[in-house]
Amino acid sequence: MQININTKIIGDINLVPVRKAVQALERDIKNTCKDTTEPGLEIKLVSIAYDASSEVFTIVRNEDKLTITSASSLGLIYGIYHVSREFLGVQNFWFWNEQELTKESEHIVPDNYHYESKPSKVRFRGWFINDEVLFDGWREKVGENFPWEMAFEALLRCGGNMTIPGTDHNSHRYKDLANDYGLWITHHHAEPLGAQMFARAYPDLEASFNKHPDLFRGLWQQAIEDQKNCKVVWNLGFRGQGDRPFWADDPTYDTPKARGKLMSELILEQYNLVKESDKDAVCCTNLYGETMELYKDGYLTFPSDVIKIWADNGFGKMVSRRQNNHNPRVYALPHEGDNSAHGIYYHASFYDLQAAAMMTMLPNSPEFVVNELKDVYAHGVDDFWIINCSNVKPHTYYLDLIAKMWSGHEGDRSNANEIKSLDAQKYEIEHIQDYVKKYYGDITAPDLTSRIEDAYREWPKCTPKYGPNEDDHAGEQFSNHGARILTCGFISNFNKLDPANTKSLPELNWICKRDTLIEQVKWHEEKYNEALDGYEKYLADCNKVKEDLVAKGNLTAAERFDNNLICQVQYHYYSYLGAYHICRAILTCLDDKSEGGKFIDVLEEGPNGKPVDYLTAFYEAGLAKKAFFEGYEAMRSHEHDIWEGFYENDCEADIRQSGFVAESLMSYLRVLGDGPHFYKWQRKFQKESGGEKVHLILRIKAHLTDDELWNLMTR
Repeated sequence: MQININTKIIGDINLVPVRKAVQALERDIKNTCKDTTEPGLEIKLVSIAYDASSEVFTIVRNEDKLTITSASSLGLIYGIYHVSREFLGVQNFWFWNEQELTKESEHIVPDNYHYESKPSKVRFRGWFINDEVLFDGWREKVGENFPWEMAFEALLRCGGNMTIPGTDHNSHRYKDLANDYGLWITHHHAEPLGAQMFARAYPDLEASFNKHPDLFRGLWQQAIEDQKNCKVVWNLGFRGQGDRPFWADDPTYDTPKARGKLMSELILEQYNLVKESDKDAVCCTNLYGETMELYKDGYLTFPSDVIKIWADNGFGKMVSRRQNNHNPRVYALPHEGDNSAHGIYYHASFYDLQAAAMMTMLPNSPEFVVNELKDVYAHGVDDFWIINCSNVKPHTYYLDLIAKMWSGHEGDRSNANEIKSLDAQKYEIEHIQDYVKKYYGDITAPDLTSRIEDAYREWPKCTPKYGPNEDDHAGEQFSNHGARILTCGFISNFNKLDPANTKSLPELNWICKRDTLIEQVKWHEEKYNEALDGYEKYLADCNKVKEDLVAKGNLTAAERFDNNLICQVQYHYYSYLGAYHICRAILTCLDDKSEGGKFIDVLEEGPNGKPVDYLTAFYEAGLAKKAFFEGYEAMRSHEHDIWEGFYENDCEADIRQSGFVAESLMSYLRVLGDGPHFYKWQRKFQKESGGEKVHLILRIKAHLTDDELWNLMTR
């Protein structure tokens, strides 16, 4: 007897989290088994003496029964997903990577099968579903809970046991669902104890603890009450109303000493509240941004058993994050000899309005990530890992890698030497091979498998380097936000009398501090052009792999490769193409020493007496708009079936908004060069509009829109 369509799952399945995993396994059996009248191997779940801290399980075959045994519901759940993965071939990211499940008559379980799991290296490990803007739009089409259900299932399949189930409202809305999946709940560092933010609860009051201490305490107490039925790792802290320091809302605290004193007192108060409710409660606190600086300088203290969570900078490096132009890069791990409890908040996805990656994969290499996490382990940080996964789908490759690191299947948590001796480069190579084998190996011609591996290996090599540090590689926000900052700064500050001396933008000092805007634009143009060259070749190489997959009949592999990797390369290619043309448009106006561009036939001189080629600038802005909107359409073209609408709410990098900004630049340039009567450019390109040489007072054709005029220019 083997696992087939008639396999039944029996035993200890009464608990809701276990029942959900059983339902997933039943679905997997249905999706991977053909109809048959043969009896199926029975799967039995057995709970032994309960021990919530023990998540290990055993799986043993005895004749016609496969028994999964564990002392905890999470152990049973991990055992269930082990069966799904090991025997049915349903991979951890089967849904997110669009794995096509094929049906067999039966799935073989060896007669003597015996498996014993080992504990994960990290005690609490999970995902922060943060900046989940794609979920927010998509759920309207697929169902309120569906995106989170699939995320929680994938997290459990990866051996995770903890989540922050969303940002702001979503974290409250989905905490009970996460609990139903058996996951521990923890909290965003801006929401201590998972409490509602003061500014939301009391929008008409000043968010000052000095003025309203009882109201703050009431919110904390209510949060404890609201989560009494959940397993919680209680996050203690005191930040401002959102992701910023509390003194931004209450400037009373104007020294590090005063700020640290208040935070230390309130953390202790929150700790005592939690312990009164549950003496065994687990507590943590985030050393993030300004909080870590206070801690490092000795102004912040906590009870000894509170897990201290250190954060990377959003790019995978364990240093403090950059905030606007402030980038101290304070080392973000405990000092040697500190044996208290520690954790990390690590980003597979990040959002910073500067250079981060949220719609695409982390811009730094897997080898880099492995080395950083090795360093994390070397500092004894294995109590708590929360990984920012945002919308899951773009980040499965790195999430899979990090899950391997937190699980450490090769040994137990105490084996530090195993991690210390880990060869990061070899680990990366093995991970790429394993990942491609799992998601392409069964549907891809062997000679093309290595080319898919090469395509994934190429990802971090194409990400542009913008600074001196090893982690200074840019995601898609560098092109999109950068182009929009340059455009808005140009429109707001353009010095028409002295274009070359248009003031620089302080907002860009973090990356390119210069005296004039033209210097900043030239710097960005060079970086964007370099990135564009790399992504153009990368995209061509990936498309060739896809074409060869199709030619060999591997249509499923071609579609999967297109939807999981090519779509991200396209996002970068079109973003950098648009950003490059934005720079060309602006430089045409700022550089009065240039000889002009494609349309140098200037009809009037600029305000400073020198000719300004606004027409070529207008054309370049049109090329930027075209690139950004083509990128948006390319992104949306990857939606199909259940994925319809997935990318619709791209609102953070927002490649479509970059197109709208380029459109605004076109209009601004037309005002400068063709206004206020708007007949000169039209007469140049539209037949029978009045003639280019004969200057008529009136036109004989209605005004063209910017797009109509631009389209005439491209003929």
